[in-house]
Amino acid sequence: MKLVGSLTSPYVRKTRVVLAEKKIDCEFVIDSPWVDTSGVPDLNPLGKIPVLLLDDDTRLFDSRVIVEYLDGVAPNNKLLPSTARERALVKRWEALADGMTDAAVTIVLERRRPDDERSAGWIARHRVKIDRALVALAEDLGDGAWCHGNGISLADIAVGCALGYLDFRMPELDWRAAHPNLARLQEKLMQRPSLADTVPHE
Repeated sequence: MKLVGSLTSPYVRKTRVVLAEKKIDCEFVIDSPWVDTSGVPDLNPLGKIPVLLLDDDTRLFDSRVIVEYLDGVAPNNKLLPSTARERALVKRWEALADGMTDAAVTIVLERRRPDDERSAGWIARHRVKIDRALVALAEDLGDGAWCHGNGISLADIAVGCALGYLDFRMPELDWRAAHPNLARLQEKLMQRPSLADTVPHE
């Protein structure tokens, strides 16, 4: 298998963390859809990363599809529950974390537009999404040690990568002060090699 993506994408990071937690060997091919010479559009018609190339040349894209596939093909260190309800609850965490990341990515891209094309209202709209998502994540976590169950799951990985992206691209957002329980979770997650070794950098 080959994973195609960048070192800065939070969605690629989520996939890399799952690969590490599952102890699955996979070649990492660095490519960014933002580069003119990128081969990503040839692999994913949407031109987005990550893309997972299977041994039979099947291409999987969208991190949620990829990580669910990876959890299913390797029986060790299960990150998704087997029952429908519990599985849906973990996927709900992932959806919220990924949605918060989507909003942060939107802000980052909008800030890169020329001053006369940038929309302060659009940025503010997505900042509200981030703030509301942080509140919801913190409320759902409460005093729990993990997002779901008694150990790390895909929920924790998704949340950890989302919070890490806020640190990387929006350092001015002091989410730790407002949500100390999320800060404690993130500190614990960062002690795991899978997350510590995939911290985004330029």
